[in-house]
Formats: sequence, C-alpha cells, structure tokens
Amino acid sequence: MLRKCSKILAEADSEAAEIGNGGRRAEYGRLRYIADVCVLIARDEGFDALRREVMEGAARELADRASEAMAGGAIAMPRRPINLCRHILANEIGEMISDWDLVDGAGKLSKADRLAIKGIRIFLEDLRSPFNVGSVFRTAESFAVEKVYVSPLCASPDHPRAKRSAMGCTALVEWERISLTGIDGPIFALETGGVSIDDFDFPRTGTMILGSEELGISPSALQAADRSLGRVSIPTYGAKGSLNVAVAFGIAMRTWTAHLLSASGDSRL
Repeated sequence: MLRKCSKILAEADSEAAEIGNGGRRAEYGRLRYIADVCVLIARDEGFDALRREVMEGAARELADRASEAMAGGAIAMPRRPINLCRHILANEIGEMISDWDLVDGAGKLSKADRLAIKGIRIFLEDLRSPFNVGSVFRTAESFAVEKVYVSPLCASPDHPRAKRSAMGCTALVEWERISLTGIDGPIFALETGGVSIDDFDFPRTGTMILGSEELGISPSALQAADRSLGRVSIPTYGAKGSLNVAVAFGIAMRTWTAHLLSASGDSRL
C-alpha cells in the first residue's frame, strides 16, 4: 500500500513542478484525492508522531486548497506539502529519490537556457569521489563555466553518483578527459598557500585547477600554475584549515564570474 502511495505522490510532485513555482493547475477532485492519500499514509503506525503530524498538516493544507478549487475553479497545485509527504514516505520504505528528478517537471534542462562565458574552464585533477565531481559540474553550470577538463584518473562524470549530484548538469556542460599538458592558455591553481581570493587577479580567460580530496594538486601541476598565473587561496579560520573541494570551487567560481561580469557591466551574477 505504501509503495502505491509513493507512486501517487511522485506523480503529483511532478505535476506540481511542471509550471515553475506555480505548478500545474488542479481541480477539486485531484487535490482532494492527494489529500486523502496523505491522510491514509499518516494513519500508518510505522511512522513516529512528528512525521504523522507533518503529513496530517500537509493533508489539511491540500484539503484547504481543494476547498478553494471547489469555490473558484482550478488552482495551482501546492508542491511543498506533497513533496514533504513524498520524501517522508520514501525514507520509510527505503526508496531512493534521484536528485535530478527535482530539476523540473520533465526532469530536463535546456542547453539553450544557460550562460557560458567563453574561455572560462576548469581542470579536475584526480578527484576520486563521483559525488564531488557531480557537485563541481552543478556549480560549473550555475557559474557559466564553458568547459570542464577531467584528468585520466579523475572519477567519470558519467558515473551514476556523479550524475545524481550534478542534477542533470553533466549533460549541459561540455567536458573532456585530458592531461594538464594538453590544455592551452593560462592556468591557475585553487590551493592553500597562494594569493588570497580577495586580492587575486582573476584572468579574462583561463583554466582553474582543482586537486584531489586527499592529496590536493600535484607538485607538477602546481609548478605549471606557478609558471603561469599562480595560486589562489580561500582564507579559513577553523582548525581544519581546508574546505571540501566542491565547496571551495563554488566560492572561487562565484568570485571569478562576479569579477568578470562586473568588469563587463553585466549584473547577472
């Protein structure tokens, strides 16, 4: 029964996501049906009191929206209560919901909709975690990276876990498996011991090198960067003294693109 309810909620969640934040417009009967499904799930004694309370609250919200539809015609299907119940139920029955299912109602992204700044590239040197590779791709897409290079020993962007954390972005951002020596143009390293990100002179075009989670950037890659544009570092203040590679990349990429777009008078970032 719970698996059937999970399927129903998944379909409703997709419907609610189809037209942006507004969701698909739904009639009274559809909203009342989804509300009843949430009530049915909440009655299952396998859930703790907090989760039952959340689902009961979601059911009440859906029932209220159904009443609005009865009075005034079709209204936007509210996604949040449906999504909350869907994830609570999925966790209970051990069902994994893919992150990319949440991109949009159709689970797709359009290359035509993304901004890519020509000449802004990154090189992933021997990242071992597919999740980190996927996270980097998601950030790269968001901050207009034109192309991602991955080293011969880097986890593949086609790995299922990379695709999951990328939320569809491995299909949007062009990538190529190549060694660092095959890259043309200026390069710089995101690594400790370099110029503060607040003072670094980010290039108009170039390739940022990211190193592996355990070992960082290789000595040979650091030497190559030092001969080119050097190293950029993010000041930290904790005992650890370093950041997850995907988190560090997000900070650096936001700074780089903001610098470029500000210089060009473009305020999109």
